[in-house]
Amino acid sequence: MATIQKRNNAYRIRVSCGYDIHGKQIMHTLTWKPDEGMTKKQIEKEVQRQAVLFEEQCASGYAAKAVKFEEFMDQWFTEYAELTLKPNTVTGYRSMKPRIIKALGHIRMDKLTTRDIQKFIVDLCDTKRFDTQDKNDGKLSTKTIKLYKSFISTVCSYAVKMNVIKDNPCKNVTIPKVVSPEKEFYTIEETQQLFDLFE
Repeated sequence: MATIQKRNNAYRIRVSCGYDIHGKQIMHTLTWKPDEGMTKKQIEKEVQRQAVLFEEQCASGYAAKAVKFEEFMDQWFTEYAELTLKPNTVTGYRSMKPRIIKALGHIRMDKLTTRDIQKFIVDLCDTKRFDTQDKNDGKLSTKTIKLYKSFISTVCSYAVKMNVIKDNPCKNVTIPKVVSPEKEFYTIEETQQLFDLFE
């Protein structure tokens, strides 16, 4: 059942949507502000209506779907990665966040498409997009781009399990071939990271 709390000139509506896999209560919040000129009675009636509508949205999963990719990615770190993955793997994932947030962070989970992710992956192959700290004169290697795709896919797979989205949009994303001046080999650490990603 929704709870309503008045805050200054607005009302905060909170709805419990059960518990996550770790037993933590999942809460969704909506802030509603009355229109100017509404009477006290009208406000009381409308805020109750808004609470019922929001509760129905949460029950149908709409509220969860409306979350943006950046926010859900942070939830994934808190609810899953930090509790189940190795510290080095989590650190590696976090290092990828800036590029992903810049390209995909603003997109709602239910609006994220295969095309969005494919465009991001293709852009990773653009030498002009990267700074001089990257290897190969600014170009990311194919194996690094694969890690980006795997990270996004892992987050999306978790979203599917949490009923936030129906399908993983990474499923049909392809990795373009990146031409490197030298043949690349995986280090022991990189090989272990790849194994960790597919645990």
